[in-house]
Amino acid sequence: MSEPYAAAAASAAPAVSEAPFNAVYLAIGAAAWAVACLKVRAWRRDPSAGLLVVALAIASPATSFLMAAPVVYRLIDRVAHVGNLATLLVYLGITGFSAATVVLALIWTPPGERSGDRIWDASSAVTRRRIRQRLAVFAVLAPLMAVLFAAGRAGSPETPLTFDTTFATVPAIACFLALYQGVFAFALVDIGRVCLGHAARLPDGWLRRGIRLIAYGSVTACGYVLCKITAIAAAAAGTGGLDWLSTAAGPAFAAAGALLITAGFAGPAGAAWARRRRDYRALRPLWDLVYRADRRLALEAPPARWTERLALRDLEWRTTRRGLEIRDGQLTLRPWVDPAVVDGGLRIAERAGLDEAERAALVVAAGLRSAVAALDAGRPPRPREEQAALPGLDADPAEERAHLVRVARGLDGPLTEEALATARTP
Repeated sequence: MSEPYAAAAASAAPAVSEAPFNAVYLAIGAAAWAVACLKVRAWRRDPSAGLLVVALAIASPATSFLMAAPVVYRLIDRVAHVGNLATLLVYLGITGFSAATVVLALIWTPPGERSGDRIWDASSAVTRRRIRQRLAVFAVLAPLMAVLFAAGRAGSPETPLTFDTTFATVPAIACFLALYQGVFAFALVDIGRVCLGHAARLPDGWLRRGIRLIAYGSVTACGYVLCKITAIAAAAAGTGGLDWLSTAAGPAFAAAGALLITAGFAGPAGAAWARRRRDYRALRPLWDLVYRADRRLALEAPPARWTERLALRDLEWRTTRRGLEIRDGQLTLRPWVDPAVVDGGLRIAERAGLDEAERAALVVAAGLRSAVAALDAGRPPRPREEQAALPGLDADPAEERAHLVRVARGLDGPLTEEALATARTP
């Protein structure tokens, strides 16, 4: 048995507990795959090359983290009857991430530079050529890595945590590792540079935070590359005592970087989902008000409150439909709106120093409540020429939902009550 393989046999039994590695790698892989599934779902709803690349950029390293867990690593090798095959699969998965992120860096367009709603822009001939050039490089590197791995004959025994340093003296494996680390480092630096540049041009918000997290995660993961290269070089030179860089420090940097990158991809989407769910639930009191006035406005009866708290899917569609039904209800109730309440609401809003958006919300909230009260009292509708015009009907679609949410939150507010009381006072 040659010296590298004898060393491998001596280290076949793990020197440290693999339980923490199993727990961390499996948790990160599962979390990243959950985010990837959400991106795939978004891609199926709105197919675009960019979303598909994002999903691949998350799914590839997620799969690698799952396979890198020692318990899964050994299972793959036992099933395939090839020792350390999981190492090749893990590194190819990370190489797939590198390819996807390099493409993302080329096609993602910051909001201020977009043409219409185009987020992913690969229409430029220069961009398409650069994408083809980079993908061609990865298309050559992936099979070359597989050939070098096979030539190194690092098939036995299984060394999930010490593979790099154990086989660093085998020339083919050393070239395999150098290619992998070099490509990974290039991708990390490239996506980190691009994300930092994009973030600097974005307004404060979840999108900016998410882009920065991806950049910070990329920079953090560079620590994994540095630790691995140092440990591999030391092992190849016969210098001992630095294996901990490969078995402990490197994986720690990789785990931290993966968490930051996953959070960067998930953060803006999670914030958008939370905002849609918050708006959906916030509109409920206003929707109840118009539904009570005319039940024909809604496609279905109001769900139970506890059922609505469990609403997690199709929130964009549900919220949009609820907003349209509220708009229909507002038009239906317009003949019963008390002009005195509208005037009183305007005076109160001016006295309270409300801005234009809050003033419109107060007037609409008070006007709709006066209309429902008049309808419940059996009063006849006002002639068209006597009807009060409520603000917000001509709001842009982007502003309409925010306006209706403000109206819903102000339905039972003190200023609304004051506007109603002022109109009732002779």
